[in-house]
Amino acid sequence: MDFKEQLKNLFPEHEESPEPIKDVATIWLQEDPIICKYEKRKGKPITILEGYTGATSDFKTLAKEIKTKLSVGGSFKEDKIIIQGDFRDKIMGMLTKKGFKVKRVGG
Repeated sequence: MDFKEQLKNLFPEHEESPEPIKDVATIWLQEDPIICKYEKRKGKPITILEGYTGATSDFKTLAKEIKTKLSVGGSFKEDKIIIQGDFRDKIMGMLTKKGFKVKRVGG
């Protein structure tokens, strides 16, 4: 007995929807690439993302998503995303998959 049959036994009056609901992906449009920089502050490495031209709330959402996927700390200040550690390659890969243009700067 597969999972769908078990659900039908538990909820006989439930009807399946004809088409599954798809997640709507937000597409950020930009002309210039996002700049991905590497710096050291107080001897510790950080990655800085700047140059996003869209809404601030979208950039904050992107910052939160990056921090959770990489399991690292960071912040959003003055239209910049600051991530603790050197994660340029991983972040650039994530942003490229989302459709962003990314430019690597420094080190």
